[in-house]
Amino acid sequence: MEIIGLIIFGAVIGALARLVLPGKQNISLLVTIVLGVLGALAGYYIWGALGGGDTRGFDVIRWIISIVVAALLVSLYAGLTGRGRRV
Repeated sequence: MEIIGLIIFGAVIGALARLVLPGKQNISLLVTIVLGVLGALAGYYIWGALGGGDTRGFDVIRWIISIVVAALLVSLYAGLTGRGRRV
């Protein structure tokens, strides 16, 4: 069940990351999910390293960090693969 939850969470984080970026990124749904999962895992790690630790309920700061990291990954992927923004 944890893997399914991580995939769903990664899809949400990846979609939100693409929404905060200007323009349209020409990347697939699978890449969005993978980058969202990586962003979520990195966000959890960064928040834990900053002393956030485990919190109950909805943790806004952890989500924001995860979205920012995923947005950076989407930008990096689009830049490296030449699938930049289409205006």
